[in-house]
Amino acid sequence: MDVTSLLIWGMLFGAAGIGFIVYGRKQKAVIPLLTGIALLVVPYFISSVYVLVITGLVLLAIPYFIRV
Repeated sequence: MDVTSLLIWGMLFGAAGIGFIVYGRKQKAVIPLLTGIALLVVPYFISSVYVLVITGLVLLAIPYFIRV
């Protein structure tokens, strides 16, 4: 079940990353663009479900709190 959870969470964070990339490119906003790239890349390097979820949620919150 651990591998299945990693796959599902990775797909969810990857989908959110695609959304951030599209938004960042259209609005020419750097923070959402970089956050989207990070959301796409990070699941490849994390092998713990809990660490993946915490890291993904932190990355999802970054554009909300950091406005440039």
